[in-house]
Amino acid sequence: MQEEGKLNLEEAFLKLEETVNALEQEDITLEQSFQVYREGMELLKKCNRAIDKVEKQVLVLNENGEVNEF
Repeated sequence: MQEEGKLNLEEAFLKLEETVNALEQEDITLEQSFQVYREGMELLKKCNRAIDKVEKQVLVLNENGEVNEF
């Protein structure tokens, strides 16, 4: 897998799923859970920024056949 800073959105979502699974483990210590949670929140922020960027780039075709940014 790529470095966390270079993850594509799909890879980031998979890593978030792994984070949730790790937090659900019964044998995780409180200290470990805080670290995993903190890393998950940073990853979530990156996902939100990536989604916002894509949303701003989405083009909409209007009724006159002209392309406008969303």
